[in-house]
Amino acid sequence: MTPSPGPLMTVRTALILLLTLITGLLAGGMSYLVDHSVPSAVLVGGGAAGSALLLFHSVIEP
Repeated sequence: MTPSPGPLMTVRTALILLLTLITGLLAGGMSYLVDHSVPSAVLVGGGAAGSALLLFHSVIEP
């Protein structure tokens, strides 16, 4: 009998991805409210999410 594999992702990974998603959505939403341009809001949200991912990965200790 083979041992069961570990979890798909750790709690730390889930937390980092959740905070990244929230940051990207908030930044994109606020950008859309200011400019009413969907492509611009997507670019702003994506940039904010990428930056937030790096930030939360370095701030939240394993």
